[in-house]
Amino acid sequence: MAEVDDSKNSASNPTSGVAQRYALALFSLAQEQNAADAVADALGNFQEMIEQSADLKRLVLSPVFSAEDQLKAVSALLDKYGFGGITANFIKLVASKRRLFVLPDMIRAFLALNDKAKGVTRADVTVAVPLSAHHNAALEEALREVSGGKTIKINVNVDPSIIGGIVVQLGSRMVDASLKTKLNLLRTRMKEVG
Repeated sequence: MAEVDDSKNSASNPTSGVAQRYALALFSLAQEQNAADAVADALGNFQEMIEQSADLKRLVLSPVFSAEDQLKAVSALLDKYGFGGITANFIKLVASKRRLFVLPDMIRAFLALNDKAKGVTRADVTVAVPLSAHHNAALEEALREVSGGKTIKINVNVDPSIIGGIVVQLGSRMVDASLKTKLNLLRTRMKEVG
């Protein structure tokens, strides 16, 4: 079982400082208006839209579009899908400031701030086949114990390429107990011997 500490250093990613500042400002505003959970849900939905639409992803990440084009397109999308209030105003502000390419990092930073305020830890779990409800509950309980009793929200990804086993990212800790990794380690050791 390989364990890696994957702490992110803001010096290695210059956009992370911008993302943190915007996320903190948004989080403060959302808390003042008792809307942090609603904003978190809306931002999560918008992030899903980005991930599912190649055109939206291109609009968000491409430097080719002007601020006016991005603002116009994003405003139309927000209106069409019923985004409003703090979330819509925030995304429009980000677009008008030519920072739309940092929006996915801002969303992640906001969600992390909201989780921390609620005492929630997120775990990304990769498995080769979907988990049954029983296994999912057992995994959640095991991760709760490992995290010191914190509330855990699990995001399960199915990736048949890991062959078997499990890969868990809990905060900055990663445990890779996948069969694919074990086979690769064995292959490497065999090359060293031979």
